[in-house]
Formats: sequence, C-alpha cells, structure tokens
Amino acid sequence: MSDDKKLGDNQHGTNMKPNHSSSIRYAHTNLVARNWEAMRDFYVDLFDCEPVGSVRDRAGTVVEQLTGIEGIAVVGQHLRLPGYEEGGPTLEIFQFTPTDEIPLPVLNNPGFTHLAFEVPDVEEKRQQILLRGGDDVGERVTLDIEGAGKLTLMYVTDPEGNIIELQHWDTPN
Repeated sequence: MSDDKKLGDNQHGTNMKPNHSSSIRYAHTNLVARNWEAMRDFYVDLFDCEPVGSVRDRAGTVVEQLTGIEGIAVVGQHLRLPGYEEGGPTLEIFQFTPTDEIPLPVLNNPGFTHLAFEVPDVEEKRQQILLRGGDDVGERVTLDIEGAGKLTLMYVTDPEGNIIELQHWDTPN
C-alpha cells in the first residue's frame, strides 16, 4: 500500500467519504453484549474504536415503549468506528436486562452476520483476538479481485462469539 493511501480510500470501489447530497445518513450498528464493558474494551483496544458520549443507562416506561419489552433496562456506550471523523457511524454496544439467549449468527443465515474491519495485517490481528478470548471461524484466504488487487480475509469471533471479518487489501501500484 502506498504511503499516500489510507485504509479504506477507494481501494475496492468503496467511497468512505460522506455523501452530503443525501438526507439519509448511516448512524450506527448495535451489538447486544452479555458484558458490555468487556466488549467495549475489546473493540477499543483491538480495533481503535473510540468511546463517544456518555454511558447510557436507562430503564422505565420510555425504554419499555421503545423496545416493546416490559421490565427492560439497558446500559452501554457508542464507539466511533476507526477511519471516521467526529460525527461518523458508531458501534453501539448495549447490555439489556433481562436478556434472552438465542443462538449466535452463522455466516450463511439470513440477516446481519458480521462486522468487517480493514487491518494492516490479518494474521497479527487474528493473534491479538485469540489472546483476548476470540476464536477462528474459518481459515485465512487470499483472493485476486480483478481491477482491485489481492484481498486477504478471515472470519474470527470476539470473546462473546460475534463474527468479525478481518480484511487487508494489497492494491496494484
């Protein structure tokens, strides 16, 4: 990767600059955690996410009306995703009480299944994740993407079993 290119700079057809001509803006993705503080620390430490705003700690009628769940409480915080400036999209990590346990997503099921992060070194980031309690989902592969370069990617999980895609692009000069 050349020194004048940053991760995410239109390497593979993705323009990460905001589209100011649209009245719609992507705001956040929510991750419901069993231990929101541990998950916050994991994403801050390993993916350079930054806490944004105060910790949210809410219960009562408004939360019940919003969720449609009687007796629900929520606590957590938003994290600014790496590569974005202030006001960019966030990862919202919340913990609800009570929590219903359901199976975690798998890659081939309908619905949202994973978060993807572009990293300088897939194997190095994988090792860091394993040391923090994450796990492998599959094997690391490298694909030739015509006109874009080589894409190295791998699926891993965070310590709570949520799937993360690690990816690295080697682009032609």
